[in-house]
Amino acid sequence: MSVREINHNYSLKRNIVYLFTQRLEMEGIENARFEAIELLGCAGVDRTKLYTEPISIRDLLPEVRQRAAELLGRRVNGEPLQYIIGEWEFYGLPFKVGEGVLIPRQDTETLVEMALDFLKTRPPEQRRTLDLCAGTGCIGITLAKLANSDVSCVEFSGAAFGYLAENVWLNDVEERVKPIYGDIFDSEIRRGLGEFDLIISNPPYLTDLDMRNLQTEVTHEPKMALYGGSDGLDFYWSIVCEYTASVKTGGAIFFEVGAGQAAEVARILSESGFETSIVKDLCKIERVVCGIKSP
Repeated sequence: MSVREINHNYSLKRNIVYLFTQRLEMEGIENARFEAIELLGCAGVDRTKLYTEPISIRDLLPEVRQRAAELLGRRVNGEPLQYIIGEWEFYGLPFKVGEGVLIPRQDTETLVEMALDFLKTRPPEQRRTLDLCAGTGCIGITLAKLANSDVSCVEFSGAAFGYLAENVWLNDVEERVKPIYGDIFDSEIRRGLGEFDLIISNPPYLTDLDMRNLQTEVTHEPKMALYGGSDGLDFYWSIVCEYTASVKTGGAIFFEVGAGQAAEVARILSESGFETSIVKDLCKIERVVCGIKSP
C-alpha cells in the first residue's frame, strides 16, 4: 500500500460522516449515509460541506460534537429519524413531526395522487374535502395546496392536533384548511361538518399480528394512529357506516389500506352504494381503495 493510500484511509476513518455511517450500519439502518448527514446537519454542521468535503471530528466545535453524539445516540436507540430532526417532506411540502404523531410516508402519496386526480376533474366549488384521522394534516394540507380544495381536518389526539395546526400555518393554507379537534365518531361533530365531495382517510389499519411485529422505529409512533382492531378493518367499517350520508352523489370516499386489505375494504364500500377501484403503490402493493357514490 502506498503512502498516499495509507493517508487516504486514515483521513477517511477520521471523517465524521464515515464514522456516523458505520455506526448506523451496525444497527442495520438502511440509507445510513443519508441519515448520518441528516443527523449531523441537525446538530449544526453545514450540509453542503458534509456532501462535498471530508470533515474531521476535530473540525467541529465541542458543542456541535456533543449535540451530534446525542442525536446519534437517540437514533441508535431506535427513535425515528423524522422525530429527531423534527420535520419531514411529503409530496414536496414540509411537515413538522414529533412524538405523538404518525410520520408521513411515501405510501400515502399514492392516496393523495388519486385524490388530486379526482378533485381536478371537478369545478372549484365541488372540491369540498374532509380528511378523517388527519394526524399531521399531510393529506388535507396537500390537497388544499395543490387542488385548491377547502378541507376540514379532524384529529382526536391532542399531540397530533398540535402538529396539524402548526402545519396549516407552515404551509400557508389557513384560509383553506380548518383543523377540528375531536373524535371523528362524535355525532355532534359529524352533523356539524355537512356534506362533502370527497372524504379521505389514512386510518389506523394495523392488525394484532402487525402490532406484535412492529419495527423498532414504529414502536415510537402512537398506537392509536396504528392499531385498527384485530383484523385492521374497524375504522373502515365505522367510517363508511357513519359518513356515507355525508358524501354528495357523485362524490367519493378514498382510503389508504394495509397490505391484503384492499378487497375487503372495497367490499365494504360496494355494499354501501359505491363504485370501487383499487390502486397499487410504487411497490406494487394494493394501497388505495377509491369509492365513487352512485346516484
